[in-house]
Amino acid sequence: MKRVVLFLATNLAVVLVVSLVLNLLGVGRAVSGQGIDIASLAVFSLVVGFTGSIISLLISKPMAKWSTGARVIEQPANGAERWLVDTVRRLAERAGIGMPEVAVYEGEPNAFATGAFKNSALVAVSTGLLASMDQDEVEAVLGHEVAHIANGDMVTLTLIQGVVNTFVVFLARVVGFFVDKVLLRGDDRGPGIGYMVTVFVCEIAFGILASIIVAWFSRQREFRADAGSARLLGSALPMQHALARLGGLAPGALPSSMAASGISGSGGGWGALFSTHPPMAQRIAALQALR
Repeated sequence: MKRVVLFLATNLAVVLVVSLVLNLLGVGRAVSGQGIDIASLAVFSLVVGFTGSIISLLISKPMAKWSTGARVIEQPANGAERWLVDTVRRLAERAGIGMPEVAVYEGEPNAFATGAFKNSALVAVSTGLLASMDQDEVEAVLGHEVAHIANGDMVTLTLIQGVVNTFVVFLARVVGFFVDKVLLRGDDRGPGIGYMVTVFVCEIAFGILASIIVAWFSRQREFRADAGSARLLGSALPMQHALARLGGLAPGALPSSMAASGISGSGGGWGALFSTHPPMAQRIAALQALR
């Protein structure tokens, strides 16, 4: 749950900071005492909504390497690394994408794929995952990550996040104007303290609701990546076995900004609304239902 809170806080912080900077520069003055300039507010909301998401996408690879300490395999040092690189190359060719960088990092069982472009992505696996799985299971996990890249999931998730952020910024200011002018009966000189406080509170509240939408989409892409692994390997059994194995292991923690990128992760109770991954049992059942 800590990772979920940090992830939400990071996204909200980006929206709030960009919004504040643009307001100080005079770009965000689409709301005045005379009313709302819908066109200006829409442009402002788009800029604020997409800036953080796009920047995060563009720097996702270097940030992933830095935050996990991942070591890219330039020249395989042993048979295990050679097998890892060859397997990713074979899966990438089947998926019709460029060869991703392949990396290994120290940690408990987990894996992730990231990058802004299909033909220059990164696939990384932990030492814990390599030590706890057989080759068929590791290959299935690699297929899952390659499927994420082939599906364009990193870009799509960025677009979804940008769209919901845009609505958060836009609606927060509309509600703020209503509260300030109708409920608090502010004057015509411009938005007052009621507007500013309402916008701040609404951005946090709407941001939490937006994160639920993004998390739901992330769970759906996990099902698609599981199915993609089954297609690349020609059988759903290896991925089922890999998920069953992961279900009995404690997943390795990833940095909060990359929580949605890992192979596993879940939350219970209310935390399930913010979970970026479905429960293992649901994922296995979905694979068993494949024809």
